[in-house]
Amino acid sequence: MINLLPPEQKGELLLREQQNLILILGILFLSFLLSLSLILLSIKISISGDLEIQKITLEERGKEVSFNRELEEKIKNSNQLLSDLNSFYQSQSNLTQILEKISGFLPSGTYLTNLNLNSLQKEKGIQISLSGFCQSRELLFSFKENLEKEGSFSEIYFPPENWLKPIDINFNVTFKIK
Repeated sequence: MINLLPPEQKGELLLREQQNLILILGILFLSFLLSLSLILLSIKISISGDLEIQKITLEERGKEVSFNRELEEKIKNSNQLLSDLNSFYQSQSNLTQILEKISGFLPSGTYLTNLNLNSLQKEKGIQISLSGFCQSRELLFSFKENLEKEGSFSEIYFPPENWLKPIDINFNVTFKIK
């Protein structure tokens, strides 16, 4: 191919070719930048979505930990309460056994009309006050002897007016149980 164009036109063509090449390269570079910015924008959106998910997960776990702490505190309080109740019941005397002993010591024809139980704060034990009816002084005396024979009863006190009447006696007695 023979190029018969004058050098000025050749220069113009070369310049136009270079401008077209620069224009094409510029468009390619701009499309590359646009594509890169869109890719980075999608990565940012994806990461921010993951970050929101992680924040929500962290808040939920924080609530679980808070709930677990509250639950743990409630469990500790319940355990302390149960421990206190257990120690309270361990320190208490078995009232059923005490009442069985007392009823076993009552002679026939004798019955109780009143029973008072008082817990002793300074001394560990219980003070019991009994009131009742007895048919004779001899039966009341046997009741007193039975109470005195029992080792767990102490400070047994029958007031003197209990012994004044020989029959149909309304009696009172107080004693302590260790």
